[in-house]
Amino acid sequence: MQRQNIASGTVWEGIAGYSRAVRVGGLVFVSGTTATDEQGRLVGPGDVYVQTAYILRKIGAALEAAGATLADVVRTRIYLTDATRWEEAARAHAEVFSAIRPANTLIEVSRLVGDGYLVEVEADAVIGASGQGSGV
Repeated sequence: MQRQNIASGTVWEGIAGYSRAVRVGGLVFVSGTTATDEQGRLVGPGDVYVQTAYILRKIGAALEAAGATLADVVRTRIYLTDATRWEEAARAHAEVFSAIRPANTLIEVSRLVGDGYLVEVEADAVIGASGQGSGV
């Protein structure tokens, strides 16, 4: 099977040796994604909902670059620095996935990679899982 690495162009991908997403056959794995904009600035300081919504848009773009869509997502993992704020992340997740209903795990972590990051999200997709063709 052919492997396709999807890059977002951030400096961190080269430093840490990872890809934003990897597609192998019909499977797409999106790396842990934080609320960092194209200039490396934190989006939504102090706001779990805003950070989560922004992250899910970034994940959607990575999936699109790999030939998939958010409708193809079969699993998400949400990492929160404060699990008591789970409802904020869940609200943003439900806005995207309420009809799709992927498997989901929510994990509290003591810290994320940078100051101000409250949430990080990973996603796995199966192209065609949406039932709407290839997802392209």
